[in-house]
Amino acid sequence: MKHQVPCPNCGTMITVYRNPIPTVDVIIRINAGVILIKRKNPPHGWAIPGGFIDYGESAEQAARREAQEETALVVSDLRQFRVYSDPDRDPRHHTLTVVFTATGHGNPLAKDDAAEIGVFTREALPSPIAFDHARILEDYFDLEEASGKAAARARQQGRPG
Repeated sequence: MKHQVPCPNCGTMITVYRNPIPTVDVIIRINAGVILIKRKNPPHGWAIPGGFIDYGESAEQAARREAQEETALVVSDLRQFRVYSDPDRDPRHHTLTVVFTATGHGNPLAKDDAAEIGVFTREALPSPIAFDHARILEDYFDLEEASGKAAARARQQGRPG
């Protein structure tokens, strides 16, 4: 979306663009669960670690940085999962998030924007969950479950899974 506004210095009409703000979230696997942080700042609730992509930074760099800043974990096996872009996914702004999955290494510690940190399974998720992260986690767990079933079928048929 764009609109014209006068330059405050010279009065020339300039075009201003309104675009979604790019963010990242990282589903970090550790100890048979996934890491969630309890947010210090609004909107409150539990969330997948993540944040805004800085200018000059790739989404992958932002994912690694945010994971370490919020959880103290170093991540490996960083893989893009999905993109979520519903204009209402974040009550503060229209954001677009690139969600990654990764394996966490180290001791999880609540840092930066995190008031608390925990490792959770699908069966024991905390409440409330901020943003659209409940949907993201549901999509992630559904895919993991389907992948596990496919691997089990392949093993039963004598194929590598």
